[in-house]
Amino acid sequence: MTPGALFRTDNRHCVLPRVRKTATLFERMRGLLARPPLARDEGLLITHCNSVHTVGMGYAIDLVYLDRRGTVLKQVSNLKPWRLSRCGGACMTLELLAGTLDALDLAAGSRLEWQDA
Repeated sequence: MTPGALFRTDNRHCVLPRVRKTATLFERMRGLLARPPLARDEGLLITHCNSVHTVGMGYAIDLVYLDRRGTVLKQVSNLKPWRLSRCGGACMTLELLAGTLDALDLAAGSRLEWQDA
């Protein structure tokens, strides 16, 4: 996985300082499975992803679906274990610790930009 950070394009504010971006099919398929919960300042950016499941997970997560330009299409709060979520048109999904979305102050149409660490 590639370490980096996500910034808002409108004001260059760092939204999330510690993000890992998937680089391989295996990383995308595994996601957060069998990993400890993320910290509030961490995220997992899954590329080539428009749907997420929490089958086998022991904790809830928040999601941000993004298009190929990094535009926020949809947000999902507190997706509990053993659930599914999907967003047509999404190319990437940002997985976060449940409860993190409120602090990020994102809205549909906000744009995020990846920056390598």
